[in-house]
Amino acid sequence: MDTINLERIEEQIIAEQKNVKYDIREFTLEYYYDKYHKGLEKEDNELYVPEYQREFIWDEKRQSQFIESLILGLPVPLMFVAENESDGKLEIVDGSQRIRTIDAFMSNELKLKGLKKLPLLNGLTYNKLSNARQRMFKNISMRMIILGTATTSEIRQDVFERINTSAVSLLPMEIRRGVYRGKFTDLIIELASEPRFKKLCPQNKMMENRREEEEMVLRLFAFTDTFPSFKYKSYDLSNMGVADFLDRYIEDKNSNITDVEIKEKRQLFDQMVSFVEKHFPNQGFAKGANVIGVSKPYFEAIGIGAVLALKKDHNLINKTLDLSWTKIDKKHPNELSRLVADRYRTHTTSKLRERIEYAKQQYLK
Repeated sequence: MDTINLERIEEQIIAEQKNVKYDIREFTLEYYYDKYHKGLEKEDNELYVPEYQREFIWDEKRQSQFIESLILGLPVPLMFVAENESDGKLEIVDGSQRIRTIDAFMSNELKLKGLKKLPLLNGLTYNKLSNARQRMFKNISMRMIILGTATTSEIRQDVFERINTSAVSLLPMEIRRGVYRGKFTDLIIELASEPRFKKLCPQNKMMENRREEEEMVLRLFAFTDTFPSFKYKSYDLSNMGVADFLDRYIEDKNSNITDVEIKEKRQLFDQMVSFVEKHFPNQGFAKGANVIGVSKPYFEAIGIGAVLALKKDHNLINKTLDLSWTKIDKKHPNELSRLVADRYRTHTTSKLRERIEYAKQQYLK
């Protein structure tokens, strides 16, 4: 039996501990709001959400429950951020849903609903509270772990991965793979793993193997099939969350899809990929060249807009197109920037319809 070298074990532990440089601080909600909200429109805010976390998942009920927890003084998870050496900004690693909920509430965009402990607050926005209660809310503190710039990139990446694999629950598409099985799910998995498509969807390392490409393929089919009403049989996107709508869609397709429809969907997908591959060779579905991470609202505009445009004009892929409208400039937002802005209610039926229709019409000009 090998001798256990306890001394070397301790030396190794201590050496690795020294490599991790972090600080724990406590700030008021007013501080979080100010650092996140100021410069948000031009994506120049000091406390920012990285591209790979851009989708706002929480519905209004869950947002309201978080606000209720803050007001009641209940424990909430710590924010986790990383300090950028280049500009000193703070990248949110864990807590993007929480910070955007705080921003939505303090910007009077969130109307509280479904509260059980404080039911008298249901239907109210932040500005409807008394001045005293608004001040007390702003002064609520929340702790933040800041990973310093002195930490090596290797250690930082390791910490990122540990946070995002041990503390994050399964994403909707990860769950669907196990729950909704059938020919349609098999088709989605097949197409999402297609090398050309994966190349067009540059994923942040933390989102690798999280089935993001499969989620996008599912959205492509579900929203194309139901555009512009976004109603599927008895299901209406305007009355349910995106996740529930996609669940019902994939469940039904697995039961009823025909071989003919599978062939049609493969062709539609292939046409769309060829179109994006030709006209967006250096960025794919990302917001710009060399950008890592794909925003789902941007994907829906570029991808689904292309599918619908190609149905109108099959020769569109061979034409020279003016795609200046697709450029996202943080300093000078354009119409597309507004339509894919990831704020509070990105996937309302009207916003989804508007960005897809806008892209479709721009392609066809």
